[in-house]
This record gives sequence, structure tokens and C-alpha cells, in this order.
Amino acid sequence: MRGVFQAAERKFTAWRNGGGETAEIAVSPAGADFETFDWRISTAIVASDGPFSSFPNVDRVLTVIEGGPMRLSVGGEVHELEAASPPLAFAGDQPCEAQLLGGPLLDFNVMIRRPLRAEVTRGPFTLPPPGAVARLALLMEPAAGLNPLDLVDLDACEPSLLQALEGAAVLTVSIWPLGL
Repeated sequence: MRGVFQAAERKFTAWRNGGGETAEIAVSPAGADFETFDWRISTAIVASDGPFSSFPNVDRVLTVIEGGPMRLSVGGEVHELEAASPPLAFAGDQPCEAQLLGGPLLDFNVMIRRPLRAEVTRGPFTLPPPGAVARLALLMEPAAGLNPLDLVDLDACEPSLLQALEGAAVLTVSIWPLGL
């Protein structure tokens, strides 16, 4: 289906430190690597305590979507995150350390190279306003013939899909140029 990144097609790769796995969902520009992306969206399985990788000039928004809870220490501030927690935005170049307070968890990551900025919200689907560089929705429940954790590119999908998603439980992502 046009504009849909299906969860069933994701391939997880192990972290270098052995503490988890990540599956890239979408990246801009297409084919960009960690040094050249403008924005990157992924899910990750955090399987053990440990540090997060540092990403200079990158801001992150992390949302726990299954499992947990997790204590995340970022630049000296401590945050406890679980599946009901709001998304947590933080600078990717600050020291970040995870401590699992339960078993492994699955999180949703949005990484944005400055000067871009991201907004991630949890709730029923409503179409974000136009003008963003990218507008996406991660399904948290089956909706519109799609499965949980499918990602929809809201600017590339059929208008009928947008209507069918109305009110579904999602994480909505809007990526904006600085100043908007």
C-alpha cells in the first residue's frame, strides 16, 4: 500500500554494544546513513541496561510503546518511561544511560538533525497541520486494514486512508523546519 511502512517487513539489527536491536523504518533523504540523514525513524528493542549512542547535532524523541518501564538518565536528568508515558525529547549529544526496571521493551525513536525539530504526540489520530517537512503516524492498534506498528506517511498515502484512520490510537510525528 502506497505510503505505508509495514511492521512485518522490518529487519532488526543488533547494537554494537549488544544491549538491543534497532529496525529503521524511514529515513530522509532515502538511503542516508547516520552521518547524512536529515531525519530518521526507527523502533528499538532495549534488552539490557547501558548507554545510548551519542549523536552530535541531532535531537531525539523517544516513546516506549511496549514493555518497560525504563529509567533514562539524560544529561543529569532522570526520567521514568513506560508504555503510557508521553514522548520524551532530548538532545542526542547529551550523555544518556538506560536502566530497565522491568523486562526488555520496544521503543519508537525519531531522530532529527538540527535545525529541524520534531513533535511526537500520543492519542487519537487527527491530521497534523500542513507545512511540515514530514507528517507520519505510527499505529498503536489495528485500523484501516493496517496492523499495529505500521507507519503511515500521511503526505504519500491515499486520502481514503486518512479518513479511515480518524480517531485511531497513534503516535503522530511532525517534522518541522526551525522557526515554524
